[in-house]
Amino acid sequence: MSKLVIRGRCRLHGEVTIGGSKNSSVAIIPAALLGEGTSALDNVPRINDVAVFAEILKDLGAVVTMDGSTMTVAPNGFVSHIAPYDLVRKLRASYYLMGVLLAKFGQAEVGLPGGCDIGPRPVDQHLKGFRALGADVSVEGGVVRLKAKKLVGSPVYLDFPSVGATINIMLAASRAEGTTVIENAAKEPHVVDLANFLNAMGARVQGAGTDVVRIRGVKELRGADHSVIPDDIEADTYMMAAAATGGDVTVKNVITKHLEPVSAKLREAGAIIEENGDYVRVLGPERPKALNVKTLPYPGFPTDAQQPLVAVLSRAEGVSVVQESIYDNRLGYVSELVKMGAKIKVEGKTAIVEGVPRLVGAPVKANDLRAGASLMIAGLSAEGVTEVYGLEIISRGYEMVDEKLRGLGAQVEIRPD
Repeated sequence: MSKLVIRGRCRLHGEVTIGGSKNSSVAIIPAALLGEGTSALDNVPRINDVAVFAEILKDLGAVVTMDGSTMTVAPNGFVSHIAPYDLVRKLRASYYLMGVLLAKFGQAEVGLPGGCDIGPRPVDQHLKGFRALGADVSVEGGVVRLKAKKLVGSPVYLDFPSVGATINIMLAASRAEGTTVIENAAKEPHVVDLANFLNAMGARVQGAGTDVVRIRGVKELRGADHSVIPDDIEADTYMMAAAATGGDVTVKNVITKHLEPVSAKLREAGAIIEENGDYVRVLGPERPKALNVKTLPYPGFPTDAQQPLVAVLSRAEGVSVVQESIYDNRLGYVSELVKMGAKIKVEGKTAIVEGVPRLVGAPVKANDLRAGASLMIAGLSAEGVTEVYGLEIISRGYEMVDEKLRGLGAQVEIRPD
């Protein structure tokens, strides 16, 4: 175990280059198993979640190599419909193997996944979709078992625009007989990115990025080359770090459209945002202004950016109200910010943040990925030294975070726990 040691009160300045999307990668990597032939995936981030998925694919019999940010996946020898439980439990996105294995073999056994502790994230909408396609579904002993003599396209209405369910149904439906129509589908950028990859493999997916997605199943998919989109949440995090420290940071290799919900709120908080092509420049205020924010499915304010934003608002002038509408336990990190002098009251799924003039460094623990980002931002803007325990959790979604922060002038280092 390691910790990130941050010496605060440093105005970040300079340029930072964003890596490939974590959320896209963990959907596209298993999707590559559906192809008859090798897929080459470019702009894949070097993060822990990607490393775990690579190990899962190897365990299933695929050949996986990584050269810099390019991953190749050859399904040669991939014959097992049973996912390795010891690896699955480390990774929430391992549930995408349900759709992949069901499409490939007509059956799947996948343990209920692990990941960040941010509250219940049931897979009921995933299973609803599989049943609609003709699969028999059972859940016993923490393992989901799926079986279908034949998958047949069908209409599926999601009770909530679940990203995971939308993606899993797309994966299974890509090899089904006939057309599947997902209504109330998620519209997140990584749903579109997966659809583009599937289409490059020979799938017929239309409407990704809208609330109605149509998938016309095909008998066979081929390997394909694909470049993963930039990580919008990593970009959001560095933008908010700039705002929190009164810095001047240019965030490169981004799709500015994907950042609009966060850019809009940072402007409200007093930051100056300049956008030009594939980069965004953020000039932070001396002290942010208070905001009212509610997390919503895309294109609303992203739940993954809620925790970093609260770190920014902890030093704002006035009282901010932040409502978390997606996950139940995503405010559990607040007690760690309070250790640093933040004044935050939690009422149900709402955080009432009374801004304070200064935060003070303290030992804090990251219990989930985006909570770790929040504590990093707080540490950068605080006086004194902050020790963020749980670097392994942060590394699940942020590549070379210490190097990137040092490149912006931060005084950070990794030390053993």
